[in-house]
Formats: sequence, structure tokens, C-alpha cells
Amino acid sequence: MTSSEIGKHVHLSIPAVSERICKMEERGLIEQFSVKINREKMGFHLLAFIMVQLEKPEHIQAFRTVIQEHEQILECHHIAGEYDYLLKTVSRSPSDLERLISDTVKQVKGVVKTSTLIALSTVKEER
Repeated sequence: MTSSEIGKHVHLSIPAVSERICKMEERGLIEQFSVKINREKMGFHLLAFIMVQLEKPEHIQAFRTVIQEHEQILECHHIAGEYDYLLKTVSRSPSDLERLISDTVKQVKGVVKTSTLIALSTVKEER
């Protein structure tokens, strides 16, 4: 949304909106501005969530390094429960997802178990 559009919604001038945005950045309330890419139009037709269980805590750093470097893995969350991590991933096809799981995730030392959920559709997704 532009400063002009925000100003109309909150009944402030463009300079006032810009000043408030700057203050929010300075205070750390706004971490970054981003662009949301349409996954489908980029050829990533499959959204999946992979839960990962690690054998021992000493495998965490190697796992995190591999995960952070892989472009198909959009998000990685350390979670409570039976699994240790939840990965949000995109793939071009089921075979592409299979390669991600078999050739990347399961090849990381210490990964003992995975479980994958495939999204059929997305009802709500925040940026």
C-alpha cells in the first residue's frame, strides 16, 4: 500500500504517514518491506509442510545450515512435540517434492523421521 493509500485510510497526510512509518522502523516494529511472489505463476504448484525429527541436539546446527540454503524451503520453525522442526516448502511437482525430501532433508545427518502434509488449497496466508 502506498503512503497516499494509507493516509486516506487513517486520515493523515502523506508526510505524516511517512514520518510514522520511519518511527516504526526505528523502533523495530517494521523489520522489512517485502514483495509477495505468486508461487503458481513462478511454477511452484505444490505447497507442502514437512515435519522433521532429529536424533540428537548436536545435529541442529548442520540441519539449520542446510535448510537456510535451500530455495524451496520458505520457512523453518522449531516446534514443540514429537517433531523438532516444521518446514514450509514449495515444489514444481510431486517428484520435485520427493527429491527435496529424499535427496536433501533426509540426507542431513541426524534426521531420523519426517512426515509430509500437502496443501490442497490455501484459505488464508499472511505475509
